Amino acid sequence: MGPGTFARLVLVLFAALVLADCGGTRAKIGKLDRSATVLAFGDSLTFGTGAGAAESYPEVLARSTGFKVVNAGVPGETSAEGLARLSEALDEAQPKLLILCHGGNDFLRKMEDAGVAANVRAMIGLAKAKGIPVVLLATPKPGFPPSVPAFYGEIARSEGVAFEEAAMRDVLFNSSLKSDL
Repeated sequence: MGPGTFARLVLVLFAALVLADCGGTRAKIGKLDRSATVLAFGDSLTFGTGAGAAESYPEVLARSTGFKVVNAGVPGETSAEGLARLSEALDEAQPKLLILCHGGNDFLRKMEDAGVAANVRAMIGLAKAKGIPVVLLATPKPGFPPSVPAFYGEIARSEGVAFEEAAMRDVLFNSSLKSDL
């Protein structure tokens, strides 16, 4: 994955941070102070598996925006495992924004959408209970073509969080932009 790999994703995330109008879901995110910490939480897509440390999207986002971005991606993690560790990660990082990208490993293991959706909703609930706004990144299910489950958009609308549907799908559609799938 080269530096250009995440350029589009970083621009989408930056737009989410600034405009908070992703994927048609309007959610207000207050302007972040330059000293704000952003927590990027997810699996290998967040961690940057296969990319150099400087090429993960959290690192590129940090360089592009000037925010401190904590990369809390764990390769192979399911949404249930993410839910189990999120509260501690929020307490440790004290972020002013959570970027949440979970579900891919659940789909690869053929777990039920309802369980994944419940875990994603619970993670958003943990962040919101601490007053932390959320940007939800949808992860597509494997298939021909890969498709984003409708529950991501439904959760974003009902929870009032910013939502980006296309970025991860676009990365996964382009075989030159992935290394761990």
